[in-house]
Amino acid sequence: MDINKLLTMYPKTRPNLDDYIVRIYEDEYKKNRSGQTAASSLAQKFESWMHKKVSKSFYSITSDACNTLEIGAGTLNQLPYEAENVNYDIVEPMSFLFEDSDFLYRVRNYFKDISEIPATNRYCRIISVAVLEHLDDLPSVVKQSIRLLKSDGVFACGIPSEGGFLWGLAWRLTTGLEFRIRTGKDYGKLMRHEHLNDALEIETVLRHFFKEVRVRRFGLGRHFSLYTYIECRNPIAVS
Repeated sequence: MDINKLLTMYPKTRPNLDDYIVRIYEDEYKKNRSGQTAASSLAQKFESWMHKKVSKSFYSITSDACNTLEIGAGTLNQLPYEAENVNYDIVEPMSFLFEDSDFLYRVRNYFKDISEIPATNRYCRIISVAVLEHLDDLPSVVKQSIRLLKSDGVFACGIPSEGGFLWGLAWRLTTGLEFRIRTGKDYGKLMRHEHLNDALEIETVLRHFFKEVRVRRFGLGRHFSLYTYIECRNPIAVS
């Protein structure tokens, strides 16, 4: 994939949703991220692979005091996988997702946007789980992350293998089918609104900004995997 051409596509425009989906959006989003439906509960069992991979990046850090920033913390479902002694900051624009979480006490600082974080903050880990595919300006967030990352830090993310055959088949036969039965609406429209970046685009952007990139998949290759884990180090200088 041509990185220069890809970078010109950002920021991306999010497709509009119909009025009915707009009305139920917050409730459906929280149900999905909390595993409150049969399909989303099953999905979360598989998603644990991403959570575990991301959590292990903590043990590759040599610093005694490890400050971690999670981008798109959602319902704080990464925290059960994290070590208790981590200084944990989060970025999450939708506070309704985590405000009643049992893990909120473990959050040190909360920001609605990564741009709110003071430039003096430094993190040995910047992590995300099932978030980068949602970002309309992915390169901008990656660059801001690099500015906040310690020189020997790690940027670690888990993402769905969006754009691959198995991932597309899986959501259509589970969450998509369940959504159609419950609401009569096309879940594909919601997916196109939410998932602006596929796995190849995310990997391409990260390889552009980091000199060391390691990729692991839950399955075989992009087309026959459900999830992808990407661990990045040694970022390029950004202005």
